[in-house]
Amino acid sequence: MSKRIGLIGSGSWATALAKILTDNNHHINWWIRNSDTIRHMQSRHHNKHYLTSVYFDTKLLSLSSELSAVVEASDVIILAVPSAFLEMVLGLLPPGALEHKKVVSAIKGLVPSTNTLINEYLNKELKVDFSNYFTITGPCHAEEVANEKLSYLTFSGTDLNETQAIADLFSSSYLQTIVNTDIVGVQLAAVLKNIYALGAGIAHGQEYGDNFLSVYITNCFREMQHFLEKYEEVAAIKAGTEPNTHNYSASAYLGDLLVTCYSLHSRNRTFGNMIGKGYSVKAAQLELNMIAEGYYASKSVFMMNKTIGAYMPVAQAVFAILWEQVHPSEAFLALEKGFI
Repeated sequence: MSKRIGLIGSGSWATALAKILTDNNHHINWWIRNSDTIRHMQSRHHNKHYLTSVYFDTKLLSLSSELSAVVEASDVIILAVPSAFLEMVLGLLPPGALEHKKVVSAIKGLVPSTNTLINEYLNKELKVDFSNYFTITGPCHAEEVANEKLSYLTFSGTDLNETQAIADLFSSSYLQTIVNTDIVGVQLAAVLKNIYALGAGIAHGQEYGDNFLSVYITNCFREMQHFLEKYEEVAAIKAGTEPNTHNYSASAYLGDLLVTCYSLHSRNRTFGNMIGKGYSVKAAQLELNMIAEGYYASKSVFMMNKTIGAYMPVAQAVFAILWEQVHPSEAFLALEKGFI
């Protein structure tokens, strides 16, 4: 596999991925929208907005604000922009620009306008074949990567050998990799865990304790499994096949759910904590100054579930708080009585 790597995005997660790749001595073509950020990185060797402690060997970076140039110069394209901005960013590309590229999604969200998985959107709109699509999921926080604390990434693709080749680009002394073919399951799990982490933050902001949170996460995990099973049932009926099954005890499911709900590094938990303390959504967004994927995901999953029909009281409660202005105390009081 060619190692001409393109990275799209300049937030904390994109910066962490750039650190991993350059630590492994891979040259990357890096698309950064803001020219001022590019100039700063070229002169000061770090991203002045995110993970500022990470310094780069700029000889390993080709920085550009021209997306088409970055894509054309790369064979492996890593998408690391918030899901809410994906359509806008990829709209800058000419038709077919990604058609013969290997596309690796590090996005833990759905496409908001269509409530679809990233691979489905890329296949329909940009002709990316499913065999050329890979996804990166956790459990992993950008801040711990910056500090080189041992972390784990899960890589999923249709072919294990191809997926392993992608994973090998990232494997290092502080980064262990796991590979599987569970593309749909791990993407949906990553979407749902952000919603549940946001709810965990709301609970903390409402001054619930550890006992409640343990019961809350247990019920979230059960709800995640139920949603995925219903999703696969609906997909199987449409395709005339048997439903896929998932390894729910894998790190990309339970592990990512736990760390995102508990960790102080979790932006979704932090965002939820502010909501629980009485911040408005707008005020919390301004204070956080980063994208909490769970906010957009809560609406997308709500819309998606109109077709799937899964019983999802936790996701429904988070949606109601964020999008229907239901008070957190009211929504969580209803949850208290339904947990098992």
